[in-house]
Amino acid sequence: MTATVERRILVAGIGNIFCRDDGFGPAVAGRLLGRPRRPAVRVVDYGIRGMHLAFDLLDDVDALVLVDALPGDGGPGELTVLQVGPGDIGDAPFDAHAMSPVAVLASLGSLGGQLPPTIVVGCRPLDVGPGIGLTPVIRRAVPHAVAEVERLVERLAGELPEVAELPASHAAGSTPRPGP
Repeated sequence: MTATVERRILVAGIGNIFCRDDGFGPAVAGRLLGRPRRPAVRVVDYGIRGMHLAFDLLDDVDALVLVDALPGDGGPGELTVLQVGPGDIGDAPFDAHAMSPVAVLASLGSLGGQLPPTIVVGCRPLDVGPGIGLTPVIRRAVPHAVAEVERLVERLAGELPEVAELPASHAAGSTPRPGP
Protein backbone atom coordinates (compact mmCIF):
# COMPACT_ATOMS: atom_id res chain seq x y z
CA MET A 1 0.00 0.00 0.00
CA THR A 2 1.43 3.37 -1.01
CA ALA A 3 0.55 6.66 0.56
CA THR A 4 -0.28 9.55 -1.72
CA VAL A 5 0.98 12.97 -0.77
CA GLU A 6 -1.01 15.83 -2.24
CA ARG A 7 0.82 18.78 -3.70
CA ARG A 8 0.57 21.83 -1.43
CA ILE A 9 -0.98 24.59 -3.49
CA LEU A 10 -1.24 28.20 -2.39
CA VAL A 11 -3.93 30.33 -4.04
CA ALA A 12 -3.09 33.99 -3.39
CA GLY A 13 -5.60 36.77 -4.01
CA ILE A 14 -3.69 40.03 -4.26
CA GLY A 15 -4.75 43.61 -4.78
CA ASN A 16 -5.95 46.76 -3.06
CA ILE A 17 -9.68 46.74 -2.26
CA PHE A 18 -9.58 50.55 -1.91
CA CYS A 19 -8.70 50.93 -5.62
CA ARG A 20 -11.87 49.61 -7.29
CA ASP A 21 -10.98 46.79 -9.73
CA ASP A 22 -7.57 46.23 -8.13
CA GLY A 23 -9.62 44.35 -5.52
CA PHE A 24 -10.25 41.55 -8.06
CA GLY A 25 -7.79 39.12 -6.43
CA PRO A 26 -9.26 39.53 -2.93
CA ALA A 27 -12.80 39.16 -4.37
CA VAL A 28 -11.89 35.85 -6.02
CA ALA A 29 -10.10 34.62 -2.88
CA GLY A 30 -13.16 35.52 -0.80
CA ARG A 31 -15.40 33.42 -3.04
CA LEU A 32 -12.96 30.51 -3.00
CA LEU A 33 -12.78 30.56 0.80
CA GLY A 34 -16.48 29.73 0.93
CA ARG A 35 -16.18 26.71 -1.36
CA PRO A 36 -15.01 23.15 -0.68
CA ARG A 37 -11.40 22.43 -1.63
CA ARG A 38 -8.68 19.83 -1.26
CA PRO A 39 -7.03 19.72 2.19
CA ALA A 40 -3.61 20.59 0.71
CA VAL A 41 -4.96 23.77 -0.94
CA ARG A 42 -4.63 26.98 1.01
CA VAL A 43 -6.51 30.10 -0.15
CA VAL A 44 -5.37 33.45 1.25
CA ASP A 45 -6.52 37.01 0.60
CA TYR A 46 -3.16 38.79 0.86
CA GLY A 47 -4.48 42.15 -0.23
CA ILE A 48 -1.35 44.33 -0.30
CA ARG A 49 0.64 42.31 2.26
CA GLY A 50 3.59 41.31 0.08
CA MET A 51 5.86 40.35 2.96
CA HIS A 52 3.30 37.82 4.21
CA LEU A 53 3.08 36.23 0.77
CA ALA A 54 6.88 36.06 0.51
CA PHE A 55 7.19 34.31 3.87
CA ASP A 56 4.34 31.91 3.12
CA LEU A 57 6.10 30.91 -0.11
CA LEU A 58 9.08 29.82 1.99
CA ASP A 59 6.87 27.26 3.76
CA ASP A 60 7.07 24.28 1.38
CA VAL A 61 4.61 25.39 -1.27
CA ASP A 62 4.59 23.04 -4.27
CA ALA A 63 2.63 25.36 -6.57
CA LEU A 64 1.31 28.93 -6.53
CA VAL A 65 -1.76 30.42 -8.20
CA LEU A 66 -1.77 34.23 -8.07
CA VAL A 67 -5.06 36.02 -8.74
CA ASP A 68 -4.77 39.71 -9.53
CA ALA A 69 -5.90 42.59 -11.71
CA LEU A 70 -3.58 42.52 -14.68
CA PRO A 71 -2.92 45.44 -17.04
CA GLY A 72 -2.76 44.72 -20.72
CA ASP A 73 -4.32 45.21 -24.11
CA GLY A 74 -7.50 43.18 -23.57
CA GLY A 75 -10.89 44.54 -22.73
CA PRO A 76 -12.09 45.02 -19.15
CA GLY A 77 -13.11 41.72 -17.60
CA GLU A 78 -10.94 39.61 -19.89
CA LEU A 79 -9.24 36.81 -17.99
CA THR A 80 -5.69 35.79 -18.79
CA VAL A 81 -3.88 32.71 -17.54
CA LEU A 82 -0.09 32.88 -17.57
CA GLN A 83 2.61 30.49 -16.43
CA VAL A 84 5.46 32.33 -14.71
CA GLY A 85 8.96 31.00 -14.22
CA PRO A 86 12.12 32.41 -12.68
CA GLY A 87 13.21 33.82 -16.06
CA ASP A 88 10.00 35.85 -16.28
CA ILE A 89 10.48 37.68 -12.98
CA GLY A 90 13.56 39.85 -13.37
CA ASP A 91 14.45 42.27 -10.59
CA ALA A 92 12.25 44.68 -8.69
CA PRO A 93 12.90 46.42 -5.37
CA PHE A 94 11.08 44.74 -2.48
CA ASP A 95 8.92 46.96 -0.29
CA ALA A 96 7.76 45.25 2.90
CA HIS A 97 4.74 47.58 3.07
CA ALA A 98 3.42 47.14 -0.47
CA MET A 99 2.40 44.41 -2.87
CA SER A 100 4.32 44.19 -6.10
CA PRO A 101 3.97 40.56 -7.23
CA VAL A 102 7.16 40.82 -9.30
CA ALA A 103 9.13 42.17 -6.32
CA VAL A 104 7.72 39.52 -3.97
CA LEU A 105 8.53 36.66 -6.33
CA ALA A 106 11.96 38.12 -7.18
CA SER A 107 12.81 38.35 -3.47
CA LEU A 108 12.39 34.62 -2.80
CA GLY A 109 16.01 33.75 -3.62
CA SER A 110 17.39 36.36 -1.22
CA LEU A 111 15.09 34.98 1.48
CA GLY A 112 16.40 31.44 0.99
CA GLY A 113 13.54 30.09 -1.12
CA GLN A 114 12.73 29.52 -4.73
CA LEU A 115 9.80 30.20 -6.98
CA PRO A 116 7.42 27.23 -7.10
CA PRO A 117 5.57 26.45 -10.33
CA THR A 118 3.45 29.59 -10.64
CA ILE A 119 0.34 30.46 -12.59
CA VAL A 120 -1.26 33.91 -12.70
CA VAL A 121 -4.99 34.30 -13.25
CA GLY A 122 -5.35 37.92 -14.20
CA CYS A 123 -8.30 40.12 -15.08
CA ARG A 124 -8.11 43.29 -17.14
CA PRO A 125 -9.43 46.09 -14.90
CA LEU A 126 -11.70 48.92 -15.97
CA ASP A 127 -11.01 51.32 -13.09
CA VAL A 128 -8.21 51.16 -10.50
CA GLY A 129 -8.84 54.63 -9.11
CA PRO A 130 -9.85 55.33 -5.52
CA GLY A 131 -13.07 53.67 -4.41
CA ILE A 132 -14.40 50.50 -2.86
CA GLY A 133 -16.13 47.84 -4.91
CA LEU A 134 -15.53 46.26 -8.28
CA THR A 135 -17.05 47.72 -11.41
CA PRO A 136 -19.93 45.63 -12.81
CA VAL A 137 -17.89 44.14 -15.66
CA ILE A 138 -15.16 42.99 -13.27
CA ARG A 139 -17.71 41.71 -10.74
CA ARG A 140 -19.15 39.51 -13.54
CA ALA A 141 -15.64 38.11 -14.21
CA VAL A 142 -15.22 36.87 -10.60
CA PRO A 143 -17.23 33.60 -10.94
CA HIS A 144 -15.36 32.78 -14.16
CA ALA A 145 -12.05 33.31 -12.37
CA VAL A 146 -13.21 31.12 -9.48
CA ALA A 147 -13.99 28.31 -11.93
CA GLU A 148 -10.63 28.82 -13.67
CA VAL A 149 -8.72 28.68 -10.37
CA GLU A 150 -10.56 25.52 -9.32
CA ARG A 151 -9.71 23.91 -12.67
CA LEU A 152 -6.05 24.95 -12.32
CA VAL A 153 -5.86 23.55 -8.79
CA GLU A 154 -7.08 20.18 -10.09
CA ARG A 155 -4.45 20.23 -12.84
CA LEU A 156 -1.71 21.27 -10.43
CA ALA A 157 -2.79 18.53 -8.03
CA GLY A 158 -2.14 16.03 -10.80
CA GLU A 159 -5.73 15.04 -11.53
CA LEU A 160 -5.84 16.46 -15.06
CA PRO A 161 -3.39 16.82 -17.98
CA GLU A 162 -0.32 19.00 -17.69
CA VAL A 163 -0.58 22.74 -17.03
CA ALA A 164 1.14 23.45 -20.37
CA GLU A 165 -2.19 22.77 -22.08
CA LEU A 166 -3.88 25.81 -20.53
CA PRO A 167 -5.73 28.25 -22.77
CA ALA A 168 -3.97 31.63 -22.91
CA SER A 169 -6.96 33.82 -22.15
CA HIS A 170 -10.66 34.38 -22.48
CA ALA A 171 -13.19 37.04 -21.67
CA ALA A 172 -15.62 36.58 -18.81
CA GLY A 173 -18.62 34.65 -20.05
CA SER A 174 -17.18 33.95 -23.49
CA THR A 175 -15.75 30.83 -25.04
CA PRO A 176 -12.02 30.43 -24.43
CA ARG A 177 -9.90 31.57 -27.37
CA PRO A 178 -6.70 29.79 -28.35
CA GLY A 179 -3.61 31.56 -27.05
CA PRO A 180 -0.78 33.05 -29.08
